[in-house]
Amino acid sequence: MSEKSFNRDEIRAMRRSYGQDGIGELDADPIKAFAEWLGQAHENPIIVEANAMVLSTIDSDLAITTRTVLLKDISHGGFTFFTNYSSRKAHSIEMNAQVSLLFPWYAMERQVSISGVTEKVSGEESQSYFATRPWSSQIGAWASHQSAPLASREELEQRFQGAAEKWPEGSVVPCPPHWGGYRVTPLAIEFWQGRYSRLHDRLRYERANTAADWVIGRYYP
Repeated sequence: MSEKSFNRDEIRAMRRSYGQDGIGELDADPIKAFAEWLGQAHENPIIVEANAMVLSTIDSDLAITTRTVLLKDISHGGFTFFTNYSSRKAHSIEMNAQVSLLFPWYAMERQVSISGVTEKVSGEESQSYFATRPWSSQIGAWASHQSAPLASREELEQRFQGAAEKWPEGSVVPCPPHWGGYRVTPLAIEFWQGRYSRLHDRLRYERANTAADWVIGRYYP
């Protein structure tokens, strides 16, 4: 079977019209507004993982790296995710705490982009969340040297099997010391809604200096 090869004109012709509905009324608190949109995305049957977010980091060489992680909390005024503290993303965050997040809810013609500063959550919070994870995910956290070179798939599966034998299903799996959470404290949050004729709605919340208050502005698409 031959693979379809798209030429430039075919790629340029890839377009669709967006809907008529605008953003409408949003809460003055962008965290509450985001929680409402997240709930609507979660209820949409077409969206696979509403809490999936694109995380972009900058390392010491000013190289930007992007990957998808899962949002696990939006309390304390921030966006929390969990990962291996030895991973590439963790090393980048240690070098530069400024990150961006993007929630691309294509099926709803919406996206939310966030820029902010990242810090580790407490060990207690990481352990508390780790205890709620499925057993296989807990074992996977011990088996994976995330972002390190891997000789073969078999090596990873052997490490998983070894951890599974150490902590059989049904036993208490401790939280690895190299695993935990980060919380992104937002400095700016932008809500985007696709609209007709590419006259999209963009509503941006920005911190008023370092105060807890937000300044809300509308921007050209």
